[in-house]
Amino acid sequence: MSALVWGYVAAMVATVVALALLASRAPGQATEEAWGHALIVMLFAVLLLVRLRSARSGSARAVRALGIIAAALLVVNLVEAALPDVFPEWMRVEMVAIALWMAALLILVRRSARR
Repeated sequence: MSALVWGYVAAMVATVVALALLASRAPGQATEEAWGHALIVMLFAVLLLVRLRSARSGSARAVRALGIIAAALLVVNLVEAALPDVFPEWMRVEMVAIALWMAALLILVRRSARR
């Protein structure tokens, strides 16, 4: 779980950096919607880190929270990726990748919760 959460955090930081670079070089690829999405999922990245810390110290509630956050991110990313003409194509691809990432995290959380 730790590797998936930290990988997600790194991906979100990379997304914000990419948006910052695109804002000056290709503004059409760094839309307001893209920035809004990136900032919200960055907040979820911080929240995942906080819950991961508690989960690693044995909190069953934190493990459950990780699962809820992963499920929400999975659904939201898939729904947003399916919206036509709202986000740049590169971000839609990233959203699908993040949804798959969250599916993997959700599977690991469920396995952990069963123990």
